[in-house]
Amino acid sequence: MSDRPRAVLVLADGTVFHGDSIGAEGLAVGEVIFNTAMTGYQEILTDPSYSSQLVTLTYPSIGNTGVNSEDTESTQSAKVVHAAGLIIRNLSLVTSNWRCQQSLPDFLKQHNTLAISGVDTRKLTRILRKKGVLAGCIMAGRIDEAEALQQAQTFPGLIGMDLVRTVSCHQSWGFNGSQQNSELDQRVAVLDLGVRKSTLNKLAALGCRVTVYPAQTNAEKILAAQPDGIVLSSGPGDPQACNYAIETVRALLTSDIPVLGIHLGYQLIALAAGAKTIKMKVGHYGANHPVLELDSGQVIITSQNHGFVVDVDSLPANARITHRSLFDNGLQGFELTDYPVFCFQGQAETRVTSQTTDYLLSRFINRMTVNKQV
Repeated sequence: MSDRPRAVLVLADGTVFHGDSIGAEGLAVGEVIFNTAMTGYQEILTDPSYSSQLVTLTYPSIGNTGVNSEDTESTQSAKVVHAAGLIIRNLSLVTSNWRCQQSLPDFLKQHNTLAISGVDTRKLTRILRKKGVLAGCIMAGRIDEAEALQQAQTFPGLIGMDLVRTVSCHQSWGFNGSQQNSELDQRVAVLDLGVRKSTLNKLAALGCRVTVYPAQTNAEKILAAQPDGIVLSSGPGDPQACNYAIETVRALLTSDIPVLGIHLGYQLIALAAGAKTIKMKVGHYGANHPVLELDSGQVIITSQNHGFVVDVDSLPANARITHRSLFDNGLQGFELTDYPVFCFQGQAETRVTSQTTDYLLSRFINRMTVNKQV
């Protein structure tokens, strides 16, 4: 019998899972999703794209490498953990890694994040795959299953929810990476829709001087800085709810400046170009998703974390499909034929899959270089 405080996870359909609390006490409500990655729990917890989601990790043992300051994806000191809560099968009894600075439970408590261990995550995953997206509530400390059920059933869901406003920065700022490459000098504007720190680090390492702009920045302000390229970052929530960002992106697409959209940025490019997005029954969350690049026939292994998908049948005539998922044949990337704009659904800069997707960022750098020479 564990000596940890008890916790409960209650789904909106009435399913109850009992377990141990390994984080803060209280309650947390959100959309319950499952992620199949075997590593990277710290990056997942601190990624703004997981805002308002209770993340289930399907790998059975979590916490063995602890937590360190370098692997945090959040760029905001006031909000480090963005996931609403964590659900795991087993907490590792040993924390051992040369980079470890803190145990996972201590990290969760420090950042007031609820987490439950001892859950049959295989059963939970099978429920989500069969029924689709479900809301849930984690409760630790004082437990009231009836209240937890009510909280889960009244969660509004992510459709129509604008979470970008809650994770974006409030004023523009310059980023200097720890591995800044001084050989190149490309000025890149990043629209912060929930940007990951690894995105900024990768751009800096490739020789970019990065300026990050709040999501509600208009196109005129961004273009006035005369950037060589523009990156639309990853982020959480329903892309259709971000009308202000869609208007900005629509203006940026016709600027003749190279634009790269990643994750939510990819979805906003689609919406700005006239396409539609759809809420998925079961989202894509993991680090082993195979994607086919149509031009070369190359298969790349990607990191994915999205619950909305671009409707391929709604793409405009000037959109050329470049990537498709080998899991479900869903659209994963496209480019515009009349402007230097291309985009990708997966995370193109994660530590786990960066070796196979670095070429996307390199292609963006090359487009900026060519565009400056014209």
